[in-house]
This record gives sequence, C-alpha cells and structure tokens, in this order.
Amino acid sequence: MRAFRALRHAAMCVSVLAIGCGGNPKPQVSAVAPPATKSTPAPAKASTPNPSDPVAALIATSERHVQSGERELALGHMDKARIEFDRAVNVLLESPYGTRSDARLRDHFERLVDRISAREVASLAAGDGFAEKPSEPASIDELLAVATFERPETPAPETTATVKADLNATAHDIPIPLNERVVSYIELFQGRLRDYLSSGLARGARYLPMIQNVFRAEGLPLDLAYVPLIESAFKPSALSRAKAKGMWQFMSGTALENGLKHDWYIDERADPEKATLAAAKYLRTLHRMFDGDWHLALASYNGGPGRVQRAVTRTGLEDFWDLSASTRHLPRETREYVPMILAAIIIARNPAQYGFEVKDLAEAIPYYEKVTLTRPMDLRRVAEWAGVSIDDVQALNPELRRWTTPVRQTTYEVKVPVGTGDRLRERIRSANATEFAALNWYRVKRGESLVTIARKLGVSRTDLADANGISIKSRVRPGQDLIIPRAPTTLLASRVERPAAEPKAVEATAAVTKAEPAAEETARVVYRVKRGDTLYSIARAFDISVDDIKTWNRLRTSKITPGDRLTLQTSRTRSAQ
Repeated sequence: MRAFRALRHAAMCVSVLAIGCGGNPKPQVSAVAPPATKSTPAPAKASTPNPSDPVAALIATSERHVQSGERELALGHMDKARIEFDRAVNVLLESPYGTRSDARLRDHFERLVDRISAREVASLAAGDGFAEKPSEPASIDELLAVATFERPETPAPETTATVKADLNATAHDIPIPLNERVVSYIELFQGRLRDYLSSGLARGARYLPMIQNVFRAEGLPLDLAYVPLIESAFKPSALSRAKAKGMWQFMSGTALENGLKHDWYIDERADPEKATLAAAKYLRTLHRMFDGDWHLALASYNGGPGRVQRAVTRTGLEDFWDLSASTRHLPRETREYVPMILAAIIIARNPAQYGFEVKDLAEAIPYYEKVTLTRPMDLRRVAEWAGVSIDDVQALNPELRRWTTPVRQTTYEVKVPVGTGDRLRERIRSANATEFAALNWYRVKRGESLVTIARKLGVSRTDLADANGISIKSRVRPGQDLIIPRAPTTLLASRVERPAAEPKAVEATAAVTKAEPAAEETARVVYRVKRGDTLYSIARAFDISVDDIKTWNRLRTSKITPGDRLTLQTSRTRSAQ
C-alpha cells in the first residue's frame, strides 16, 4: 500500500511542480502546442492492443483517459480534464505490474506526466482569468473599402426595375429613394458582397427579434433594426479600425453618453441587449436634432452629429442627397454609408426577391437564460458547472473582456444556454469560496507604490491600476489589498475572499529541502512558494490538506507570496520517492 501511495504521490508531484516551480515566471511550453479548440484528438495506435499483451492494454487505457482529458480542456472544463488526467496516471499506478517493471510502461509513464503538465499549462496560458478576449474586425471597414473601387456607377436597368417594383409593394417606415446610388449597392450586395450579406442576415436572425422589440417599444422605425447588418454583420465583438465596438459600433464617448459601461473587466458596447437600448436612445436623439430627417440622422450616426450640422450650416443644404452630391462637404465614408444602409434594408425586408434565403423571424426563440452571481466567477467554472463549453459561455457574454466576471461588482447576471441555468444555480449553492475565481491578491507594504509593486510582481502598472479600478497615479496605502492581473500557472484553485492578515515574512531558500523525519512515519519538508502557487495546489501535490498547512505554518489566511517558505509534514514513504 505504501509503495502504491508513493508512486501516486510521485506522479502528482511531478505534474504540479512542473507547473508551479522553476526559475522562469511563466511556464516554458512552446514545444507543446495546446489542444485544438474544435478538433478531437486522433485515437492512439495502441487503442486496439493485442489481447495477449497486458502492458499494451494498460498503455492504451491510459491513453484513452489522456485523450478524454484533452477534449475536456478544449471545452474549458478544467476539473473534468484533471480527473481524466489523474485516471490516466492511476491506471498505471494501480496495475499489478507497476510503472517501472517494464521498459514500455516506464517510458510511457515518464512521457505521460510531462505531457499532462504541458497540456494543463498551455491551456491556462492561452486563457488566464485576466487575458483579454480577442475581437473581430468590423465589417464597415471592409465594406467601404470594397465600395470605393467596385460599386457600379450606373446599375443595370433590370435591377432598377426590380427595386422599383419592390419599393412600390413593400411599406417602409423610413423614406427610401429610388436612385442610382442605392440601386448600385443592391447590385454590389448581389454580386461581390453576396456572401457577406448572406452570412450577416443569417447571423442577424438570432438578434433581430430582440432589436425589433426594443425599437417597437421605443417608437422607432423597425427598418433601422438592420443598421448592424452594415456596421458589424451582427457580430457583438466587432471592433473597427477607429476603435468603435459591438453590433452597433459605438465609440467610447458616445457609448458612455448613452448609458453603456466600459472598464477593464466589461465593455457593454458588446452586449447586444444593452447596446441596442443605447442605439435606440442615440438614434432618437439624432432624429430630433435633425428635425425628423432620418437620412441626416443616419449620416450623423456614422460621421458624428457635429460634422453633419456644420456641413448643413455652412452650405445651407438640408437634404442629405444634395449635401452628399459634392465631395467637399462630407467625408467619403459618410456619403457612402447612407445609400449602403438603405440598400441593405431593401434586401433584408424582402431577401427572396434578391436571391437570398433567410430564416423566418416571426417569433423570437429564447436561446439563453440569466443566472445572478453574487461573487466573481471564472467563466471556465461557469461552463463546467452549467455543463456547456467555454465557447458557448463566451459567445453569450461578449461584454466580458476577461475570462472572469467583474471582480468589484456586487452582482452580475451571466448568460448560459437555455436549460442549463438550474444546473448552474444548484452547483453554485453547494460550492465553497475556493471554487469560484482564480484571483491573486497582494497586500501593500509600507513605502510601496504602484510602480514598485508592478515592478516587483512583473506586471504592467496600467493593468495593475485598471484591474483595481484606480488611476496609475493613485497612491496606495499600507495594508491595502490589490488584485494582481497575471496568468495563473496552476489549476483553478485560488481563494476568492480577501486576505485578513499579511503572511509571515520568510527568507528565500532552496526550492525543496528535506530535514530529518520527526517520527518514523512522517517527514518534515520545507517548500519554497513559486509564482502561481496556491495552498490548494501545494496541498494536492503533497497529498495533505489546506487546513494542515495553515496549522503547521500559523497562517490566518490562504494568502501566500512567491518566496515564502512553508513547513509541510508528509508520509516518510511518500517523501522518499
């Protein structure tokens, strides 16, 4: 039994210490690529071994657990991945042959531990709790670039006739003139930009019922619900070269004026519902500003109301088409924007007429539900507890800039797929504080500043300030607790609650040193804390409890700092391996 426990402890120590220890602050795993987020690993060649070869059968079984763990990692399910990786090791440790009796088992076991460690580290390095999620290019930039060179100046007579018949048969709630500029964009959407418009219409099927409901309640024309088709192709995470963001492509200042929050953790410009409410407010303001002229209001939505107002005042022209006939009064982008929007509305209202197939939008089908969180939570936890992939959670919560819900917000409504909310709520009710978010805290010491703390911890001073909601010029006071925005290098296990007291100051020492055992069955180990370590990860590595570590080291909280020395008491047989 002791031999079994020794082997198991050795395997887990190698796995965790490979992640948490070492001279470099970040794990060096460039030689091992993280698992692909969409593909499934190919079965191992040993998955169908010779029945007369028990060693090959063991290796195949272990490999199947590794592959299952990699699939869970791809979904963002860290706990389930860890369980499968542990099983891959335990299959070998619990076998009657042991891991050293056969050369094949020995080689497989050694490669397995390194492989598991690399997979876990690579997965976390690719998405830690504070890494900002990537955006997508906004479609408006590409559309205007294409339109500059490829929009036909004179559309075909057949297209003009088709559009004329459509406008006579379809009632629009904003005025749409039949002119060459509008019709030429319809031809462009039917040709060069056909795939773009088709995919945008398909994507918009999810959001249009919500947008139309908002606009209907706000008394706005429902035709304007198709503005995001041009602005972003209905992509919530779209970001333009001018740094406008979201389906409605708000600039930061305009977003703030219309009630959208934007900080280090969250950007509500990317929230489809909140941004739609803000867009309704802004469009209504522009409509009043230009005395009910929707064409000038749309031009202002693109170019800014000040620029359009100055052009109107300077020229005395109050009609968009007169104002945009010359290149001197409005920027090219704004001159092209309005006819492009109107052409998109024409096609979107009657797509079959122009050769497009779109889903029926008669009813809004709920595709998510909201769960109220009362403390910060890592999105990988949300995914795992809801039983869905991390991609699903991120797609439903594009307003979250990081992989965690806002740390300093009392409550937050996270969206999960329909039918998974109750499962998440039940899991939250049964969870303890250590399971929610991977957060690192630092207690300010006398004489320290943001500059010295950032330099000491190897993080950006700007990120350090933003993560804590303070200015980079702010002074910090002794005893103040700061969130440290850095990538965790161990599995999710950090305690969320704030530390109540500063840990004991300790001297630097060797990574792990051993002293004479205090008793026959125990040994005293002095462990030096590495960057990314938590009490939970250390306890798991040495097969002991967090409470024991606290008792042995007289710790009042779970906060530890790189360089601290912890005294651990372990089984003598375990520590000998």
